[in-house]
Amino acid sequence: MTRLRVGLIGVGRLGRMYGQYLARRVPGVDLVAVADQKAGLAESFAGELGVPRWYPNHQDLLGDRQVDAVAIVTSTSTHKQVVMDAAKSGKAIFCEKPISLTLDDAREMLETVVATGVFFQMAFQRRFDAGYLAAKRKLEAGAIGEPVMFTSISRDPYAPPIEFCDPKVSGGLIADMGVHDFDVARMYMGDVKQVHAIGGILAYPEMKSVGDIDNAIVDLVFRNGALGVVQLSRNAAWGYDIRGEIWGTRGSIQIGYYRQTPILMLTPEGITHDAVPYFMERFENAYLAQIQNFVEHVQKGLQPSITGADAMAALRIALAANLSMLEGRAVDVQELAAEPHQS
Repeated sequence: MTRLRVGLIGVGRLGRMYGQYLARRVPGVDLVAVADQKAGLAESFAGELGVPRWYPNHQDLLGDRQVDAVAIVTSTSTHKQVVMDAAKSGKAIFCEKPISLTLDDAREMLETVVATGVFFQMAFQRRFDAGYLAAKRKLEAGAIGEPVMFTSISRDPYAPPIEFCDPKVSGGLIADMGVHDFDVARMYMGDVKQVHAIGGILAYPEMKSVGDIDNAIVDLVFRNGALGVVQLSRNAAWGYDIRGEIWGTRGSIQIGYYRQTPILMLTPEGITHDAVPYFMERFENAYLAQIQNFVEHVQKGLQPSITGADAMAALRIALAANLSMLEGRAVDVQELAAEPHQS
């Protein structure tokens, strides 16, 4: 099988992780170029990994005829332009979540993807995590009967840089972090009909300067009548806390864990263990499986595992939740513009 030549656009914290996977751990792929708009960053990272070419912007990388596909790991505010430029260049696309800041932007992006016919896969790494996958299999096998309630907890150990928290850059807490929870909610329970969200600035007063929040609770009503709740926080000071539960008529499936290393310390002061440090440790295997899935599907001519429509549906829930919090009322997801018919 021909090796896939990939260019990486964006070499921040998450981009560096993908770059290392593509250069060293994903079979059948060559990382041939990197790009980042920050001066010297692409060149430095390319030197670390032995990548032959680097560029100061995504346009120059997209003009490289030796690049077959791109992994886009830039801020959400840039996704529209980068994805549309990549689609017009004819390259296969892997794009980190959320798809965009607005539904109008997402719609325009996906219309361009459809018009150009390029391969387009979104990134939601929890769908590739062993625990979330096992829960899906158990649910489909009827192990807990009919699912009636879904709970998802996402708590970061600390807040990201304040400039990232700006909703105009990342989408803010609910759209940037909560979009993961809304995506797996749909995976397990189906489409969401209505949301009711509350949130506040409770741990980091500086959030007020950019118009974001640091804690939120989002109640969900699914189209089939089942219920759900998503808890989001930036201040789980003891560690990274990602868990979920599907409650059924005959049992429960619980996903996630607190302890990173399988040891307990037993001393006169008490029984203790460590905690999950952050997302790189918790989802390392899932991130690797996700980017490998992208490569394999492009090489084999398969359909994307996670489509633009999936990403847009999760974004609609997030934006409905933001509207609910702003207006202090329950919001029917259908109040937001309908998503386009595309893959």
